[in-house]
Amino acid sequence: MKRIFLIGYMGAGKSTLGKTLARKLNVGFIDLDRYIECRLHKTIPEIFSESGESSFRVLEKNLLHEVCDFENVVIAGGGGTPCFFDNIDYINAHTTCVYLQTSVDELFERLKKYRDSRPLLQNKNDEELRAFIEKNLSSRENFYNQAAIHFDTGRLATAQEITAKTEQLAQIVFKKSDNK
Repeated sequence: MKRIFLIGYMGAGKSTLGKTLARKLNVGFIDLDRYIECRLHKTIPEIFSESGESSFRVLEKNLLHEVCDFENVVIAGGGGTPCFFDNIDYINAHTTCVYLQTSVDELFERLKKYRDSRPLLQNKNDEELRAFIEKNLSSRENFYNQAAIHFDTGRLATAQEITAKTEQLAQIVFKKSDNK
């Protein structure tokens, strides 16, 4: 039974690497945010807008507990998932947790293209966006650093880079699983 949970800041590559890792391991893939959207029939921005972040985090915790019981799966959490309630402890107790580390510069380059689709980034200019990433990444690192595996995602701009990173990550996950 494999349960691999990917954590890291938004834009770190959790969904991108998660999908390719799941295919490589021949297991299912769940993006927790998409799972929440399917269950509620609403987008994450709609949930934030209608209910606020605190209500979203309660819902996220409940559905996190649900997906962590699934077997043979790679799960990509939201950027804040491990940072609320006892989520990081729950993730570590039920899965092999992998922190996808990414530099502020790389996160900035990735996120500035998609800021309008991310509720926490909307209406921020480049300077505000970079400051927001730096501040929030710093405040979340304590949670992220509790993962069993730390993996530097580096660049993920091409299919070749994604494939190479997925190969590296699969080898690390296999080695960690063999030592349990």
